[in-house]
Amino acid sequence: MTADYRDVSLWFDTLGADVTARPALAGDLDVDVAIVGAGYTGLWTAYYLARADPSLRIVVLEREVAGFGASGRNGGWCSALFPASIAKVARDSTRERAIAQQRAMNATVDEVGRVVAAEGIDCDFDKGGTVVLARTPVQLSRAREAVAAEHAWGFDTSDARLLDAAEARAMVGATDVLGGTYTPHCAVLHPAKLARGLAETVAGLGVRVHEQTPVLSIEDGVAVTPHGRVRADVVVRATEGYTPELAGFHRDLAPVYSLMIATEPLPKAFWDEVGLARRESFSDMRHLIIYGQRTADDRLAFGGRGAPYHFGSKVRPEFDRDEKVFAELRRVITELFPAVADARITHTWGGPLGVARDWYASCGLDRARKLAWAGGYVGDGVGTANLAGRTLADLIRDEYTDLTRLPWVRHRSPRWEPEPLRWIGTNVGLRVMAGADVEERRTGRESRLAHAFGRFLGH
Repeated sequence: MTADYRDVSLWFDTLGADVTARPALAGDLDVDVAIVGAGYTGLWTAYYLARADPSLRIVVLEREVAGFGASGRNGGWCSALFPASIAKVARDSTRERAIAQQRAMNATVDEVGRVVAAEGIDCDFDKGGTVVLARTPVQLSRAREAVAAEHAWGFDTSDARLLDAAEARAMVGATDVLGGTYTPHCAVLHPAKLARGLAETVAGLGVRVHEQTPVLSIEDGVAVTPHGRVRADVVVRATEGYTPELAGFHRDLAPVYSLMIATEPLPKAFWDEVGLARRESFSDMRHLIIYGQRTADDRLAFGGRGAPYHFGSKVRPEFDRDEKVFAELRRVITELFPAVADARITHTWGGPLGVARDWYASCGLDRARKLAWAGGYVGDGVGTANLAGRTLADLIRDEYTDLTRLPWVRHRSPRWEPEPLRWIGTNVGLRVMAGADVEERRTGRESRLAHAFGRFLGH
């Protein structure tokens, strides 16, 4: 394994196997489906297409190696979280279709578990659910409202329930816990093992996977690379946070960075105190998102937002690390779990995720342009990309199914504003959410800042 790939994330460093790039494209190629990007979206799409129709000629083109982007750097939550609220989806479609979208997301967690078991992909998959802690009275009120809102849409305690302080602390032994929420619709996993395992699986199904093959542009039915042109009946854009680097797609998604830290493996005494016995994923009700998991080798892997958006939607390796954000993550995790204060931080990393202008993930197929796409997951792509792969496989094969009728299919997000408005708006948003948490601690009341910015997002 090269030092470069080992340094991508904790997940690449603990793969337990060398990462050797597959051969690059060696010239022009004609296929049925060309997929740009060997992350979860591209690999799941290839998987379901190859399983449904082994006769299809499918190629996956990847600039680096499979899983190099967000698929090998995320927090390892295979969740049922969809970036747009169910109320927003209902306004965009109907109540019934919004509920169907969420139920499809819930079922996706089990679908990922089914496939990794069936295909023998060892990715440390554990379905322990998610605990979102409430650590202030304002957060507890927000937790109650969140559960009540979900039940109002027809979901019940088997989907989401309110935890009292004792129940929440028994699951996640953090400080100042007043209560929280619990949903079973989440599993934790080792992200790079899943991505690399999917790449091996699709290659075994006859899909051509060409790594070290950057795609410079996507024209109608053509993916242009330095090594040749790939002509296809459908080209799938599966590039998420790297989408702005493609000619013609500069304002489709904004790359926003999420950063993570991980501790050394922690002793049994720590886990006896902290819990996470079923490897529940955990967060709390603050506005500036944090997320964590207990890894299969007993580390705490913990991440959050806070890194700036970079002018012009630039994506650079040096943006993967921000010492101020890493220091803040260390402060927050120690605040949550004081017993971790003396633990060594062994890994720090980050990377870009894709954000649509209306915070609404989408997928679709434009036959006239011979272009399919999925993305805008806003960091919740581990599960959503699987739903995207299944849906794109149906769309490409002209199958009219329950999946292709979901409201996110063919949803068109508006394009982001040109610079400098994009830079100003995105970074103001990050500051607003950080400021909202400070405001709530100071006043003990729900943040008016967060409420105002929620209207900007269209929630």
